[in-house]
Amino acid sequence: MADSAPPLNTPLTAGSSTPNRGIVLIVLAAALWGTVGIATKALYSISDTNPLTVGFFRLAFSVPALTLACWYVTRRLWFASTARDLGLMAGLGVAMAAYQVFYFAAIAQVGVTIAVLVTLCSAPVIVGILAVVFLREQMTIQVGVALVAALAGTVLLVNSQPDDATVTGSLVLGVALAAGAGLSYSSVVLFSRTLADRYHPLQPIMVGFAIGAVLLLPFALIGGLVLTYSLQGWLLLLHLGIIPTALGYLLFLSGLRSTPATVASIATLIEPLTSAVLAWVLFGERLGPLGIAGGVLLLGAMLMLSVRRG
Repeated sequence: MADSAPPLNTPLTAGSSTPNRGIVLIVLAAALWGTVGIATKALYSISDTNPLTVGFFRLAFSVPALTLACWYVTRRLWFASTARDLGLMAGLGVAMAAYQVFYFAAIAQVGVTIAVLVTLCSAPVIVGILAVVFLREQMTIQVGVALVAALAGTVLLVNSQPDDATVTGSLVLGVALAAGAGLSYSSVVLFSRTLADRYHPLQPIMVGFAIGAVLLLPFALIGGLVLTYSLQGWLLLLHLGIIPTALGYLLFLSGLRSTPATVASIATLIEPLTSAVLAWVLFGERLGPLGIAGGVLLLGAMLMLSVRRG
């Protein structure tokens, strides 16, 4: 892994094409995140739990794994940091906790499909705007085309799924909450990108996720923290904490060291495609023509992003 990432404002120029290792790592992270929905669905089928409890344990179980991994790799748990960077790590934790609260609250208002669409589709747009303003990234034609293709693919893919899209509450409130989830996730990307060049990827997420778990605990207690699970239920919660969270975000931050925030946020849209494929393989859920078209668009966008003009 390189000690520092290339300048964020370096434009893509014509020349020989080379694979972008950072994109590969981020796509792998998004693929791991795609297992969250499948594991959560399995957990709901065997236990009487709730989304905030799952969100809390997802962060809480990731912290010991990240701590052990940080000690094993760096041989230390404490590391030098400026007050500003500690504030960014805290912001990362706050954004992770806020994402859980906003996202699950949006589902309660407008159902899964609308909440997922607004959250996933708003995040890359928000990241793109904020990255241009704060990180001085350039929106190239290549990235812009990939963004449009990825968003279109996500819309087709999510709309092809049999998830509940019933508006049971306020449509305006639900969309606002989902947009808040998109903004929270965008903040995670921007905080992570800002820190990626100065620390080992394990260090900021170890601190950030610990803060996020502490902040999420009161919401989980108010919503009814569930502590009774079978062995299979606890194993599913451990999977959520270790594989898609600890390992997934380690890969994500590693990829961010050489990937602009805007490109990274587009690459993470591979997550719903992974979920759809796993649902098809494990639960027999059909992936109709719209879903197949959406998957093709997403894969095309990933291929476009994975080749960087050098």
